[in-house]
Amino acid sequence: MELVTFKPIGIIHSPFKDRKGMPIQPTGGKGVEGHIDLYEEYEEGLKDLDGFSHIILIYLFHQSHEYELQVKPFLDQQLRGVFSTRAPKRPNPIGLSVVRLVKIEQTRLFIKNLDILDGTPLLDIKPYVPEFDAATKVSIGWLSSYIDTASFKRSDHRFE
Repeated sequence: MELVTFKPIGIIHSPFKDRKGMPIQPTGGKGVEGHIDLYEEYEEGLKDLDGFSHIILIYLFHQSHEYELQVKPFLDQQLRGVFSTRAPKRPNPIGLSVVRLVKIEQTRLFIKNLDILDGTPLLDIKPYVPEFDAATKVSIGWLSSYIDTASFKRSDHRFE
């Protein structure tokens, strides 16, 4: 198979200069503000995005250089398959976060509820549409023994 390459469309900036103390899920980043500097050549693609309250960011885990196919997730002590987790050390280190879009000024997007390391290369932006993106009845696999979805409160899980 051919090698697949991506070209970043911008850089994500956050207060998190180091992984230590950084939220490990978007719920842990509630209220955290940052911004995206989109490269000027992509500015035209921002047309009409300002009408959305939330956006999906697809990015590169640029500090993740190796991976294991079985990992111990932060909520568990048991080895799990990497594809059943959100671990950043993956065969293709691609991350995904839903963040609040506060405002857009030219090629700068101001965002909130951030769980992303400063300087992260942004690969794509998509609008978050709950009717398309949020399933009403879901199963959460092995996580169901840790999370009661009916009473789940946003927690502040962070890298140690």
